[in-house]
Amino acid sequence: MVDVDKAVIAKLKKDGEIFEVLVDCDKAIDFKEGKATLAEALVAEHIFKDSKKGLNASEHEMEKIFKTIDKKKVAETIIKHGEIQLTTDHKAKIREQTKKRIIDLIHKNSIDPRSNLPHPIQRIELALEESKVKIDEFRSAEDQLKDIARHLNPILPLKFEIRHLEIVIPAKYAAQSYGALKKIGKLLDDKWQNDGSLLAKLEIPAGLQEDIESELNHLTHGEVEIKIIDRR
Repeated sequence: MVDVDKAVIAKLKKDGEIFEVLVDCDKAIDFKEGKATLAEALVAEHIFKDSKKGLNASEHEMEKIFKTIDKKKVAETIIKHGEIQLTTDHKAKIREQTKKRIIDLIHKNSIDPRSNLPHPIQRIELALEESKVKIDEFRSAEDQLKDIARHLNPILPLKFEIRHLEIVIPAKYAAQSYGALKKIGKLLDDKWQNDGSLLAKLEIPAGLQEDIESELNHLTHGEVEIKIIDRR
């Protein structure tokens, strides 16, 4: 259990009243995600109105708002539905996870308009460092991708593009390749030809085309035919 002096506050405002519990930051977030127990998350079973002042919530207040005086049930509601104060270390960890997700999104969904190829992951990482763009740990990677891409463009030209591919797979590889097609992109259409070959139309992020071509060439021993039929 974390030392009480290193505990953070989980706070819930309900029906105009504020209730607080002291928690281990990491374990409380794990508890919200079903990865830890309440006992691991809680530093103390006290239910506070103001933890900094040591002001406890009364049983009358808990019964009125939560319909129970069971402190564990009240604490569970506060952690699951309230706001958990993040430590500096946890903020840094979330920021790093968000950064990796942003890099992955840029790599998979964009290309260098000069070469029509995806930027290498290391080049994207260096551009993020060079641009000194701020990554917000409180917003999803998807939500801030557009703003970050705008900051990167002077350093790292980016073009976000969706491609439609027409793919022809010979009969002897068609069955085993069909499942792969559904996993690696959005299968728009599929037709089995008279000779047993598969004609498919696939929607993919532009940055994934090289990886998809590599996988399909591996599955078909280089006998696949791939053609770009649309760009958006």
